[in-house]
Amino acid sequence: MPTSSKNPVSRSRIITRRSFLGRSAAATGAAAAPALLPASAWGADGQVAPSNRITVGLIGHGMMGRGHLGRLLSAPEIEVLALCEVDRTRLDAGLAAVAGAYAERSASGAYAGCGAYADYRELLARDDIDGVVIATPDHWHSPMSIHAAEAGKDVYCEKPISITIDEGRQLVHAMRRHGRVFQNGSQYRTSPSIRRACDFIRKGGLGNVTAAFTLWRSMGEFIGGGRFQPYAACVNPAVTGKYYAPQDYALPEEPVPDGLDWDLWLGPAPARPYNSLYHINPMPGVVPWSFCEDFGVGPSTWYHSHAADVLQYALGYEESGPVELLHPGSGEFPTLTCCYANGVLLHLVEGWDQVKSLYQAVPQEAQLDGSFGGVVVGERGWLTTMSGGSGVTGGPEELMAEYRDPRHDVDLGGKDHHGNWFECIATRGKPHSHEEIGHRAASLGHLTIIAYKLGRSLKWDPAREVFPEDAQANRMLRRARRAPWHI
Repeated sequence: MPTSSKNPVSRSRIITRRSFLGRSAAATGAAAAPALLPASAWGADGQVAPSNRITVGLIGHGMMGRGHLGRLLSAPEIEVLALCEVDRTRLDAGLAAVAGAYAERSASGAYAGCGAYADYRELLARDDIDGVVIATPDHWHSPMSIHAAEAGKDVYCEKPISITIDEGRQLVHAMRRHGRVFQNGSQYRTSPSIRRACDFIRKGGLGNVTAAFTLWRSMGEFIGGGRFQPYAACVNPAVTGKYYAPQDYALPEEPVPDGLDWDLWLGPAPARPYNSLYHINPMPGVVPWSFCEDFGVGPSTWYHSHAADVLQYALGYEESGPVELLHPGSGEFPTLTCCYANGVLLHLVEGWDQVKSLYQAVPQEAQLDGSFGGVVVGERGWLTTMSGGSGVTGGPEELMAEYRDPRHDVDLGGKDHHGNWFECIATRGKPHSHEEIGHRAASLGHLTIIAYKLGRSLKWDPAREVFPEDAQANRMLRRARRAPWHI
């Protein structure tokens, strides 16, 4: 693998799409062949030879990006060669973190430095980078991932991987066409406790599964927060806070902060004036922009994309999806519900109390207080796939005694989610949350939003990825992108 750090490309240099794709085609051909690393390269002796390190660039150094950078810098098999960030303040902070982590190696000459970029295309044009981690707002996830694949890079991308079903499918095609290793950032898929619960369910531990439940909250708690109060007249939280999908808000124009390239931040999204609710330092949270439909997908950004991955894995539909979306207006169920081909129902609930109060699916004393997962109910009992809170819970006690039996332990090889990606880069294997799984997890959120916005039930063909004989719904599978950011 290439390891030598080249001089950073000038920040003022412009790379056209034509020149970028020309470089990408050449890089793809060079990177297509699998590369296998010896066991010693993975730290068997506590060291990793420089020639065997995986070289990585980070795109996006917000709150999630900081966490990713810390993980990359702690990995002996990884060398961070470049950072890309449209906000100079955040870029400088990232460069300082890299410099601190690699200080000794830099002093000895073993590390040649970290390139700094505002335009991600300049980072992708480097031929000495093996993979990229993408931690940007959602509207950039698919375009950047696709362009990275075209440039011959492996990809770790935050969730959800898309803001439309169509662009998610294009991402899948790009990864396969260019032979890239893709990991969706749904780290709970690589949690031993979550995998244990999902495997137990998949292997019939609950008997025939009848229903599952996961959270899908309204926008109120998010846009009702203190930072939105000065903009209450524009946001109107008393009304829009009741919505379950992101909206388009006419926020006032504010001066663009020094060091922020707002046009690059917008990228393929429609042009709109800068407002600090989208982006500001210090960072007001993990995904402050997700309330706006041009940049994020609301509840799916917050937690539903986590839960969708985990639950569809537990139900055996991680590479497919539901066949019907049942709107509460139909009178069939009190909340929006997804129906799978085998008849299993996934109910979206505002809070875990509704699993008891609306559906009477679990006992009143059931402990449901986690997140990023859900509750699965079968003929033998119920089990959660939760992180945080009380973790995995279930009942009755006889079922839980069986669940705790050591024979249901899972061995993930001691790798966390990033480590699973690193290993697959070396072996060219499929990561735990590869591109198809990431696409289907994101798609579930998109489907629920489409049904909610249309206010009616929908039939869905998960194989063809269309709403049969429903032109209105099919128009919502894709959206236009601002030139020149095409995929």
